[in-house]
Amino acid sequence: MRRTLTLAAVASFAFGATIVAASPAMAHGYVSSPPSRQAFCAQGKVACGAVKYEPQSVEGAKGQRNCHGGVARFAELNDDSKAWPTTAVGTSVNFNWVLTARHSTSTWEYYIGNKLIASFNDNGKQPGATVTHNVSLAGYSGKQKVLAVWNIADTAAAFYSCIDLQVGGTGGGAPAPTPTPTQKPTTPAPTPTKTATPLPSPTSVPKPTSVPTTHPTTPAGTWKRGGKYVIGNVVTYGGVKYRCLQSHTAYGDWAPPKVPALWKRVG
Repeated sequence: MRRTLTLAAVASFAFGATIVAASPAMAHGYVSSPPSRQAFCAQGKVACGAVKYEPQSVEGAKGQRNCHGGVARFAELNDDSKAWPTTAVGTSVNFNWVLTARHSTSTWEYYIGNKLIASFNDNGKQPGATVTHNVSLAGYSGKQKVLAVWNIADTAAAFYSCIDLQVGGTGGGAPAPTPTPTQKPTTPAPTPTKTATPLPSPTSVPKPTSVPTTHPTTPAGTWKRGGKYVIGNVVTYGGVKYRCLQSHTAYGDWAPPKVPALWKRVG
């Protein structure tokens, strides 16, 4: 009888362990600006499959040098043949992370190819809801792919984001302007003499149009799952008003009270 109970207990424990092992990790984060590949997927600018719905979940074992963290369902992030948009930047770039769950952190790393170009050590501290690192890209120009890595301190996992840049552009996320070709000066043709047109009488001058004193208001409404919000939008959730801090698509678990990185309570 004791042997039967022991076997049943072991089987029950193994089944429970299987369920726990299959549960997804709760830590989430990705580079939102300049937009990473998963950020563009979430915005619908590139067809990417499953990562469109969870850009914050590209989590894999530490030490990898790829864009999808070794996660098969996110493999499209590692496909360089896709038409990934590039962001024009200078040689000094602020990389902004949005963290929907904040794990204690060992290091943040930035790579071009297999070369580590910047590292920031948090020594196990818990980061804020948003994290910004200024990284120098001096010595690089043209199209570059930066791999950003968030190494978790208390697990063997890391989060991965690839950002496609055009280094040497004007910055601010806009393509670099095309230079205007230099033209040789030409001798101007003589300007023919024109008869002066008499000025209209005071009574024929139209009256100036009055300038409106009202200003457009920030869009408002009830927060909706799946809604697309931009910076400044004000929504109501649970009877409380919130202002949008970062442009995003509202996923199921991104209600305003849960993601202070995206929303600020205003009333």
